[in-house]
Amino acid sequence: MTVTRVRREAAGGAGDARRAGRSGWVAVAVWAAGIAAAFAVGWQLRRAGLATEDALPPLHARLRGRPLTWPVLPAAAVAAALVAALPALAARLPWRALPPAAWAASAAWTVTLAAAAGPAALARPLDAPTEYPAGLAQVRPAPLEWIATFTDRLGGYTTHVRGHPPLPTLVLWALERAGLGGTAWAAALIVAAGTSAAAAIAVTGRCVAGEAAARSAVPFLALAPLAVWVATAMDAFFLAVAAWGTALLAMSARSARPVIPAAAGGLLLGCVPYLSYGLLPLFAVPAAVVLLRRPPARAMVAAALGLAVVPAAFTALGFWWPDGVRATLDTYLVSRGSAQRSYAYFAFGNLAVLGLLTGPAVAHALPRTAAALWRAARSRTALPGAAVLAGAALLGVLVLDASGVTKGEVERIWVPFAAWLLVAAPPEHRRRGWLAAQAATALAVQALVLSPW
Repeated sequence: MTVTRVRREAAGGAGDARRAGRSGWVAVAVWAAGIAAAFAVGWQLRRAGLATEDALPPLHARLRGRPLTWPVLPAAAVAAALVAALPALAARLPWRALPPAAWAASAAWTVTLAAAAGPAALARPLDAPTEYPAGLAQVRPAPLEWIATFTDRLGGYTTHVRGHPPLPTLVLWALERAGLGGTAWAAALIVAAGTSAAAAIAVTGRCVAGEAAARSAVPFLALAPLAVWVATAMDAFFLAVAAWGTALLAMSARSARPVIPAAAGGLLLGCVPYLSYGLLPLFAVPAAVVLLRRPPARAMVAAALGLAVVPAAFTALGFWWPDGVRATLDTYLVSRGSAQRSYAYFAFGNLAVLGLLTGPAVAHALPRTAAALWRAARSRTALPGAAVLAGAALLGVLVLDASGVTKGEVERIWVPFAAWLLVAAPPEHRRRGWLAAQAATALAVQALVLSPW
């Protein structure tokens, strides 16, 4: 009887694997069809004069006049090397060396991909008159007064400054005060921070899902299609702050001395709403970490105290966050651009853009991830950590998408959310093929699309 039961379970497991494989390929087909449909409908809306804010909806970008060919070869060579090396490195490196290796691989991939558009491509997005550096002249004379009057004078700031809380601009002002002024240093900070998120998410994955799951995710975290927008959008810096805050919170649950990492994690997470108003739904991810790991009470107290520091400081300096939200929404609603975009189209198109950022490997893995969550919920067993992290990030995206305040330009807005979906890695035996597909997606986007970020 025992032998029969074992055979039945083995047959059931094989059947589950086959069903997961089929549903994965269906998901990839839906992924491709959804992206194609979003661009086709966007083209039709553009022809009808109903999507005039964007040249290539749902992206806030345009097609290159001449696709990049030879210039993408260095990035393609780096991608090929990473596809060949990363799975073995992820399996064999000592854990202590793996997060730095993920960071280095992510940085190499991101920089070479951006450099395909020319040596100046890394800093060029920050030179635009709508960007944060263009608004630094208003901060320099009196930073404290600038903070206190930020909401009152919002209409006079550059587009990105008035669309966000004060902290991103203050970060670049502090960098300048440290003697590292100019867009080249700002780009270096953004790329270095954004690519470090691969290490932070791997550390979080190990804490909540185990080392095997974290090792499986590392190649996909390092070789991600979203690298196209990590260089150079300030949202990559937002990703890093949130990812390291979450990682420190997760580490506190495993530490013999949890107070320090919990407080540091809380401090970083407290910065998140002051970097972007739209990042509030991203707190679903650290909330999932708390649910899965249940840090000790003293760690939670330390995290709460750390979380309060930045809000308390800005409030004391005269910036009241709810007033900032209200004023930013008012300026958004009266704008003649993004607020006039179609809600119905971009509610769908935004998700197609998320698919571009995460790639076909995540599409293939999502049915298996959803099935794992469903089985755990039905059987009331332990929740699978990697699936919960990915599900929490996806929930944040859906909430923000449904809100209607993210109608377009989400290729940068989704970056802090999309990176967490990469922990849903495809099966081991097909890893190099899916890594190659991820790289091909990014190379195709970089070769064909000219983005302002």
